[in-house]
Amino acid sequence: MTRKSEDQPKILIFTTNLISDPAVDQTGLLHKHYTASTSLIRVPCSSMVRADFVLLALQSGFDGVFITADGGDCPFTEKCPEKTSDRIQEAVELLESNNIDVNRLKMAAICSVCVEPFLNHVKTFSEKLKGLNAS
Repeated sequence: MTRKSEDQPKILIFTTNLISDPAVDQTGLLHKHYTASTSLIRVPCSSMVRADFVLLALQSGFDGVFITADGGDCPFTEKCPEKTSDRIQEAVELLESNNIDVNRLKMAAICSVCVEPFLNHVKTFSEKLKGLNAS
């Protein structure tokens, strides 16, 4: 028996225009499937995702936030991995100060051809969130 889509965790996914977004698009072109209870926001660089965006998403009804990081391939700044890491740390601290489980935040480097890794990350994150929602 499959769960109804409204029972699936709602995940907000931040993708990056030039790096991770092509993998997300390719996922659809290849007719690969992942939970339909996701929403995507495209940003130029993963380091642009501010901590308050993460908090707002979780306070607005999303069960989790997944940031697909550029890694060293970012065309905007060589320091993207460091800046993104700093943003994630800020988000963790903000979630903790608001008594929100930091396991509701996920970050992974997704390159432009990382269809299977993207699918795996969404699936495992969704399963993890189901466990958090059940407790």
